[in-house]
Amino acid sequence: MGAATPATNDPWCALSNVLASARPARPQAASTLRMAERLAQLIARTDPGLNPFMNDRLAENLKKTLASIPRLEDQVNLRVQLGKQLLQAGRTEEGLKEIQNLESAIAAAGGSKDPRLRPDLRILKAIGLLRQGEVENCLTNHNAQSCLFPLQPAAYHQLPRGSRGAAVLLAEQVKEFPNDLSARWLLNLAHMTLGEYPDKVPSSLLIPPAAFASEYEMPRFPDVAGALGLDVDDLAGGCILDDFDNDGFIDLVSSSYRMDGQLRFFHNDGNGRFTDRTREAGLLGLIHGLNIQQTDYNNDGWLDIWVMRGAWMEKAGRLPNSLLRNNGDGTFTDVTEEAGLLSFYPTQTSTWFDYDGDGWLDLFIGNESPSQPQSSRDFHPSELYHNNGNGTFTECAAASGLGLRRFVKGVTSADYDHDGRPDLYISCREKGMNMLFHNDGPDGGSTNGSRWRFTDVTRKAGLYDANLITFPTWFFDYDNDGWEDLFVSGYGPCDVGDVAADYLGLPHAGTLLSLFRNNHNGTFSNVTVAARLNRFVLTMGCNFGDLDNDGWLDMYLGTGNPDFAMLAPNRMFRNAGGKFFQDVTTATGTGHLQKGHAIAFVDLDNDGDQDIFADMGGAYVGDNYRDAFFLNPGAGGTNRWIKLRLEGTRSNRAAIGTVIKVTVATPSGSRDIYKTVNSGGSFGSNPLKQEIGLGNATAITAVELFWPASGLRQRLSGLELNRAYRLREGDPAPLVLELKKIEFDLKASPAHPHLRVSGL
Repeated sequence: MGAATPATNDPWCALSNVLASARPARPQAASTLRMAERLAQLIARTDPGLNPFMNDRLAENLKKTLASIPRLEDQVNLRVQLGKQLLQAGRTEEGLKEIQNLESAIAAAGGSKDPRLRPDLRILKAIGLLRQGEVENCLTNHNAQSCLFPLQPAAYHQLPRGSRGAAVLLAEQVKEFPNDLSARWLLNLAHMTLGEYPDKVPSSLLIPPAAFASEYEMPRFPDVAGALGLDVDDLAGGCILDDFDNDGFIDLVSSSYRMDGQLRFFHNDGNGRFTDRTREAGLLGLIHGLNIQQTDYNNDGWLDIWVMRGAWMEKAGRLPNSLLRNNGDGTFTDVTEEAGLLSFYPTQTSTWFDYDGDGWLDLFIGNESPSQPQSSRDFHPSELYHNNGNGTFTECAAASGLGLRRFVKGVTSADYDHDGRPDLYISCREKGMNMLFHNDGPDGGSTNGSRWRFTDVTRKAGLYDANLITFPTWFFDYDNDGWEDLFVSGYGPCDVGDVAADYLGLPHAGTLLSLFRNNHNGTFSNVTVAARLNRFVLTMGCNFGDLDNDGWLDMYLGTGNPDFAMLAPNRMFRNAGGKFFQDVTTATGTGHLQKGHAIAFVDLDNDGDQDIFADMGGAYVGDNYRDAFFLNPGAGGTNRWIKLRLEGTRSNRAAIGTVIKVTVATPSGSRDIYKTVNSGGSFGSNPLKQEIGLGNATAITAVELFWPASGLRQRLSGLELNRAYRLREGDPAPLVLELKKIEFDLKASPAHPHLRVSGL
């Protein structure tokens, strides 16, 4: 069968029922314990002065410093910072008291000579009061409507003191500074939480409801995470939605940016319930991580887990990533060191792709180098690891032309020019630094994957933009022409006032979304304006899928940054027939105001339409929030679908990079729909089993597969609408996969007490 020979057992068969029952935790593997100890030691030794997200420790250090400074005028800036750190640490009452005491002390001393101090303290207090309102209402008294913008009556704050106090301060701020769009936006939100929007917002300050109107009618997607016990209350993190025990049901793995945040595994029991199996899976002690991905690095048919750590922290983020091998028995083992993947660079993005076509998945890691390093030691070069096919990897980025030193925030791979080799696009949070690398193949005719060459073709491909400052990115065929297009989301310097400006049609400094259409000749055209995506959405985690099974790929964008004031709705965009995108955020009820991180499109209940999981929460210690799961109410109506689980033999077992073409008959004629096997965006992981909408198809004419390593073009017929199949590279007959539809009990009591998570 070639390099990707499967294991002797057939992991596509369901595991025995014992996996679905409780069992005592097994002793953890020695390598997992070593990684857990290494992480604990590195984090314990971290200097909080180098890590802006260790707010508790920063606050205590400021208190110690202030104790030795007697004069008020020498204390002011430090006390402002103390108030801010206390708020960011989640010590809201203490932070507000510190700010109030500072204001009183300044007033008693005759006032401040700094004209900006008073309005700055006012805004800081207002933000603290807004967070107080969120904690007392959206978290403590959480319901399925909480923080979904525009707010419905069930989301109005029952304990109004936070928003009421903030509204008074924000009104004062806007009166003194009429052009302060940040204060204006937050004032509208404060009134919204009080049930007073739009009527009690002064007309001159109102951001009208029409600005948020959906551009297409769709049903509301209810947030049912609480009923399923999946609304973990934590900081930002990553998510993988996939089947880790091959029982036909999608499980959930989630990570946490909290320094002691535990990686968690939720097993789908197939009966509408999920069980937290973190301990049983051998994952205890594997902490911290902003993003995670699934892979099958050893071609054994069991999905493994890849954890990325240290993002945004520069020197303080020199933490190791983790490769967790799936042992096929419900447990995982950290094999990072023995696989040759142990390194110490801050990162949050990578892509698994078979760049040399040998049937084994290789790994590119986009690390974060500072824009202005103080010395060569501050560089964190990106890495390319060639899979040796024996459980180990060889690093070869510099030799392959990929040893770049940039602040990489997103990476995606696809064969954009149809030459049979996957290429790379790199997204950077530095102006004009994004890059498209063409996969040139072996250097000098060598077939050794460590002697492969990549060439920067950014300008040649028409992708250079000196003004782009970006974060997540992906390749996808949004117009179904058989060629991979490119999406990249802006992440320029900005504040929530730029969000308000964009809704109001005013100038702002934010970097817009960008969509580049593949011209079929190695170049791309910027079609952002024609696609109606020339909007400012400060995107972090995001992904794509098909909301209504019409066969056109839609997208859901999670928004935010660490700033507590950055309360901007996540955005949902529907693909209108490959021509343009429509904002359907308000209609679908998915405009979550909390920080949106990893996103996954997934049919969790096996009913044929895609639901959406959203990992919520910020980076600062006190910016926790509950994850959301938006259940698709049948937005596609009678639209048809097919599910395809591909298995490579000569190509990699997980079939990553395989292109699918589904040809269907419709009342208006034949139609082709394309999809490439991957996990979607560069932050958050969809299942590798492809869930493809077929619109108003009346029959499936054929399914064609383009396998990346063998070059095989495989055509299959006889597949039926609304069915699931396993398709194996080279096998002429598809295997029907029986799907058990899950009926979620949405009135059930939550499976856990929804406490803030800091471990198990």
